[in-house]
Amino acid sequence: MKLPELPDLPVRADLPRITETLTTAGAAVLVAPPGTGKTTLVPLALAAALPGRVVVAEPRRIAARAAAARMAALLGEKAGATVGYAVRGERRVGPDTRIEVVTSGLLVRRLQHDPELTGTTLVMLDECHERQLDADLLLALLLDARDGLRPDLRLLATSATVAATRPAELLGSGTPAPILEVRGRAHPVELSYLPSLPRERVEAHVARATRAALAATTGDVLVFLPGVPEITRVAGLLSDLAAVDVLPLHGRLSAAAQDRALRPGARRRVVLATAVAETSLTVPGVRAVVDSGLARVPRVDHRRGLAGLATVRVSAAVAEQRAGRAGREAPGHAWRCWPEYEHTTLPAYPDPELRTAELTTLALELACWGTPDGSGLAWWDPPPAGALAAGREVLATLGALDDTGAVTTRGRRMAEVGLHPRLARALLDGAAELGARPAAEVVAVLDDDGLISGTDLVTGLRALRRDRPARWVREVDRLVRRVEREGTEPVAVKDDPAFVVALAHPERLARRRAPGSASYLLAGGTAVTLPGGDGPEWLAVAIADRDPGRAEGRIRLAAPADEQLARVAAPHLRTTTDEVDWVDGDVVTRRVTRFGAITLAENPIRDPDPALVAAALRRGLQAEGIGLLRWDAAAATLRQRLDLLRRTHGDPWPDVSDEALLADPQSWLGPDLDSARRRADLARIDAGQALRRLLPWPDAARLDELVPERITVPSGSRVCIDYSCDPPVLAVQVQEIFGWAELPRLAGGRISLLLHLLSPARRPVAVTADLASFWRTGWPQVRSDLRGRYPKHAWPEDPATVAPHRGTARNAR
Repeated sequence: MKLPELPDLPVRADLPRITETLTTAGAAVLVAPPGTGKTTLVPLALAAALPGRVVVAEPRRIAARAAAARMAALLGEKAGATVGYAVRGERRVGPDTRIEVVTSGLLVRRLQHDPELTGTTLVMLDECHERQLDADLLLALLLDARDGLRPDLRLLATSATVAATRPAELLGSGTPAPILEVRGRAHPVELSYLPSLPRERVEAHVARATRAALAATTGDVLVFLPGVPEITRVAGLLSDLAAVDVLPLHGRLSAAAQDRALRPGARRRVVLATAVAETSLTVPGVRAVVDSGLARVPRVDHRRGLAGLATVRVSAAVAEQRAGRAGREAPGHAWRCWPEYEHTTLPAYPDPELRTAELTTLALELACWGTPDGSGLAWWDPPPAGALAAGREVLATLGALDDTGAVTTRGRRMAEVGLHPRLARALLDGAAELGARPAAEVVAVLDDDGLISGTDLVTGLRALRRDRPARWVREVDRLVRRVEREGTEPVAVKDDPAFVVALAHPERLARRRAPGSASYLLAGGTAVTLPGGDGPEWLAVAIADRDPGRAEGRIRLAAPADEQLARVAAPHLRTTTDEVDWVDGDVVTRRVTRFGAITLAENPIRDPDPALVAAALRRGLQAEGIGLLRWDAAAATLRQRLDLLRRTHGDPWPDVSDEALLADPQSWLGPDLDSARRRADLARIDAGQALRRLLPWPDAARLDELVPERITVPSGSRVCIDYSCDPPVLAVQVQEIFGWAELPRLAGGRISLLLHLLSPARRPVAVTADLASFWRTGWPQVRSDLRGRYPKHAWPEDPATVAPHRGTARNAR
């Protein structure tokens, strides 16, 4: 292949060094900023220097098409001759094609079929710094194929950032691969920061910044927005611009619409773009950039079962790349839609998609490769174990993996479709039930939610069938051909969009939570709201998301369904169980039929399993405490006595704290729980009798000796000890202990009693723990007070001279 005269881009002077390095070392990392020509000039030079085919892997379809078209134009050809491309649903290559530009995901599929990449000499992984999921997987599989099957396969990774150490380590064999740097000739870019006004929406803020850019510069303006909805709204806000063309640029556009944004125009242009324009694509004529500072990235809410895209702040590296687009062809100006002080708070680099995305597709590709858990592969960053396990669980439910985790024949068929495994399942099973085209029409919408603007899938499909947009028709035809290649038996065609949705997302079948309500409960357990309300009782929810901070998700696309459809599409979600539980303060027994989290019917159980009832009662005790039992004074005192022995002696005396008793209620309440049926039965259980089951034998025989319930005082009375206090209290009339010189001790002499001395009217007159000291020093004052208040009683100066007694002085005689 002979090279033409190449444009004077910064990488041109380094082409001999790049080709020489790859010829000798076999692998390298090329670091070059956007606009240096690495995406178009390097593959041409490599194809001229090396035999065989050069395959360029791009992270996005729009970049793959644009790169192939640019290289073909440099050769004076059209795409499909020397330079071709292949993206999902479209392939332009010929027998003489030497350079093929493909998406990363498509090259992963090609590797699965042909791990040796027959006829390919070199693979160039473009823009690897973007860390997209397919690109990270592709790198790992290419390294594995090179090590095991193709040691001669040359690999080149290109990056627009200097974070090249890790890919160099991966690409090297024993030592890191060479890192080649190309300096760009970027023109100076002036930066302006434009904060939002109070309560100003993103779209209004960006439109205001765009008008400022148009007023301050003379060229085209490239505006970065997070997604298609924002592009549409900003375009509406700028519709009044005179002599200015406002053009969208994103991956959902037709090829013709994308080409319009990538070609110079006759008039001044404002190009409203997503992240596709950050690096791989060149938008000619741009002199100003407006950066919203936002990007849309995949996120998955595992707890709610909602996966989708989240709007996040861009990283500092991405902001730098976006601003640099203004200086590709001449000095430029970039407006950043945030305060300057906030720039230092941006993360340095974007999160790898592998860390945040839903990994079911990745799990299927790994299973097809023969390593379901990804072990043994060299990863830039290994996939998170939890997310990968969740993906394998989904695949097992879909029948794509067997009990050992190996891919099934069905799983390989699903992988061939080139869709998310859920959608592949919906296509294959839906085609078998409804026919290939009705299933394909719905699946194409589920894969591209920008095709329908409203929430009603049935109405949206009717409009698509009427208007037949090329993007939708092309994908439907591709899917139909795929089903027909699978050899699916033709069936009578039926139109049932909800059934196809339910095959893809059975956990998103939903029922209205109350008559007239806009709130629905998904079978997966998440509550979602139907905008506008007034929907049917059942819905098959195709797309739902949840904004941060909101309690419920939001339905974006759905079709009417019913309970019968749910039973047919997802019979595994329908269960009938006997539930015996503690609910609202008592045991509730019921037989419940559910569809996932949706309750279909419930009826009381006449004769519930006693073991389940006992378990429910235990949960009630855990929830409300042991106060549910009958604690009379004797039971409370027994517990206090045992607690004292536990604190003073430890084992074998039992721990009778709430925590200990509730930790193992069976050990002391077993027989009572076995016969109880409801809360009222708990209230009849004698807690004291139950506690005695915990007494250790033979030590239990010493219970009354160590901690007696009553103690005999000198008068002969047997007085109760109050063990609720620490230390225990003996409250007794002072006359009854005349002559008592020392207080008895408890717990084998380890605990002293606290004596509360009472008057004849049983009012406290003194408190002491040292009786001998009290008779010497405290008694005279107490005696003086008592003689005046109770003259009929004996109050001797020396209490030892009067016999202990009850009542008045007469009793003392």
